[in-house]
Amino acid sequence: MRYYIIAGEASGDLHGSNLMKGIYAEDPEAEIRFWGGDLMLSAWQDLEAGGRGVENRATPLAAGGGARAEGVGGVVFNTPAVGRNSGLVRHYKDGAVMGFVEVVAKARKLLGNVSFCKKDILEWKPDVVILIDYPGFNFKIAEFAHNAGFKVFYYIAPKVWASREGRIKKLKAYVDKLFIVFPFEKPYFDSKGISYIYKGNPLVDAVDCSRAMNETREDFFVRTGLENKPFIAMLAGSRKPEISTMMPVLTEFASKMRQIPEYSEYQFLVAGAPARSMADYEPWLTEDNKRYIKVLFGETQSIIRNAEAAIVNSGTASLETALFGTPQVVGYITNPLTYWIARKIVKIRYISLGNLIIDKLAFKEFIQKECNADALVKEIRELIENEDRRNRMLDDYADIRAALGGSGASDAVAKAMIEEITK
Repeated sequence: MRYYIIAGEASGDLHGSNLMKGIYAEDPEAEIRFWGGDLMLSAWQDLEAGGRGVENRATPLAAGGGARAEGVGGVVFNTPAVGRNSGLVRHYKDGAVMGFVEVVAKARKLLGNVSFCKKDILEWKPDVVILIDYPGFNFKIAEFAHNAGFKVFYYIAPKVWASREGRIKKLKAYVDKLFIVFPFEKPYFDSKGISYIYKGNPLVDAVDCSRAMNETREDFFVRTGLENKPFIAMLAGSRKPEISTMMPVLTEFASKMRQIPEYSEYQFLVAGAPARSMADYEPWLTEDNKRYIKVLFGETQSIIRNAEAAIVNSGTASLETALFGTPQVVGYITNPLTYWIARKIVKIRYISLGNLIIDKLAFKEFIQKECNADALVKEIRELIENEDRRNRMLDDYADIRAALGGSGASDAVAKAMIEEITK
């Protein structure tokens, strides 16, 4: 069968890649065409390496060779011809955007991507269109695909329980089956009369099967060439605007921590976001702070796993941090107008998934002006130096993990999707 999958950001790329592996396992003849990132591309390449239909798929080209070549994860790929090939259509870095003001600023580009996507679906004629989160874009595609007669699945439900509940009508009208990943979503969607399938959370597998969870701390330092010293993890977010607002705070935090005698030898590791480059971080790195602040790409999970504590921009990474068992504080800064609008329409108590799952402040959330270097220094010191506080947080982490269920979520969802298609 043919599957058309759309993921528009880093977290969707992670879940999409694991879903693809599950689909390939359940449907050996699967053809998948997708919008995503390096992880989904890698999953697709692994399939291709197994000798499955390579003559019909896009293949790596020498740099500069072939028509319509695109750089993806450092490799140049030929964009699959519309209506024929499976494979990567567009990388999410070309369209990922978050926030009301930011969406308006990039409206023209986003609408262009929507038009291209509609045409691509029509010409490729998939058996199902699978949408992963990314509601601003994906609801437009859901309406189109449904009206064009395609089966539509939504995986990783849009956060209608947090804001913009009016989208419930669109879920009912345009989505054939909703696949949810959080236990607190079950009573909510029950109350709205929306049929769903819940098979647990795929992040549990992504964490437990990761290299980070299965290598020693010493292996991490040897592999990265870093000194074997204690360090603080700093995750500034995956989008450029997030990095631009968080990096000044994080570098100031690191400088102030280093001035405290007990932390004078600490390192501060910034997890470089997928689809970003050093150019996004360089403006806040100086000759002085480069001595103790390092930016590593492709090592986010290992950085989280081996850190003494972490400062995490809110999102999937904060839930990953809880599953890895690393004490954390969430920091989030956005455009002031976006924040003002959000306060008017967002109706949840917490911004972090881990806290939402157990309906409790397992770890603190510093938002906007509260997210400053002095507040972060105080909180990180508390998490490192106060053993009781640290242990209470780890106990809450155990509750979060238990609430998410066991392993095998991605494979179970893939199997359920195929059963729904073939009913």
